[in-house]
Amino acid sequence: MTHLLPTTTAGSLPKPSWLAQPETLWSPWNLSGDALVAGKQDALRLAVDDQRQAGITIIGDGEQTRQHFVTTFIEHLRGVDFTQRATVRIRNRYDASVPTVVGAVSRPAPVFVEDARFLRAQTAGPIKWTLPGPMTMIDTLYDDHYHSRETLAWEFARILNDEARELEAAGVDIIQFDEPAFNVFFDEANDWGIATLERAAEGLKAKTAVHICYGYGIKANTEWKQSLGAEWRQYERTFPNLQRSTIDIISLECQNSRVPMELIELVRGKTVMVGAIDVATDMVETPEAVAATLRNALRFVDADKLWAATNCGLAPLPRAVARGKLHALAAGAAIVRAELAG
Repeated sequence: MTHLLPTTTAGSLPKPSWLAQPETLWSPWNLSGDALVAGKQDALRLAVDDQRQAGITIIGDGEQTRQHFVTTFIEHLRGVDFTQRATVRIRNRYDASVPTVVGAVSRPAPVFVEDARFLRAQTAGPIKWTLPGPMTMIDTLYDDHYHSRETLAWEFARILNDEARELEAAGVDIIQFDEPAFNVFFDEANDWGIATLERAAEGLKAKTAVHICYGYGIKANTEWKQSLGAEWRQYERTFPNLQRSTIDIISLECQNSRVPMELIELVRGKTVMVGAIDVATDMVETPEAVAATLRNALRFVDADKLWAATNCGLAPLPRAVARGKLHALAAGAAIVRAELAG
């Protein structure tokens, strides 16, 4: 990226109410058949336009064609039975009914490649596509086949790499892997989680990113945050190994969080995607609040390696709030960009 202080989102944006139930995760579709296909593309175009009008410089699809950032990808794989459900503890935070791995997992066909081509056709600028990371995928399933989190993670890493290579060929500039599980399972992340992430990104010429946050602004996540004390130092456990990894970009949560900003120093040399928008509140940040977060981050990351982003996805928020937050993000980055240029 040659543009100083580029702006982007962590991933999801709210869906229009005519497409899916608003302000809801795993939101059911309001359309079906050909109407659903067309509706998803219409929503993707709207998401691109919202980002463009706000001044966002690295455009995503807003995850408009998927119901959930993890399970929609898994739905397209063989070896996972969505009718055979089990209750598991998601990231040691809340219980959820999840599908079961019943056999060897494989990807019979590309999952998001056609959607990525559609996104590519909407803009001449850089585009970013999000995929779930291997560790977060295994934490969203019940494994009744491999009986090994590590083995299943390596299988998913291979599948993700196949998908990522095809996304790159479709014109995606940045491929982001979402790994909120890295903020919970520290030993596993360091023992094999980062290695499986590198396998998922192996051989890519596109820039690669890992997004590690404290989750959507849902009740289970906000209650968990309240239990973490005065300082949230989870990043301290994985950042040293991520700094040594082959991943290009590290995405983290900063706005209204208790993450000590100096932890960014642990990934010195990487591009850092700083979350400067809080997704757990309907209050729209002022551009100056965004700028203050970015100025703080600049104490620990060089300006040419700083990107401004949202803490996490915006899907559960009202659309008007999300649009306001996008405008604040771009305007706050513009303030700091002008200061750096002046």
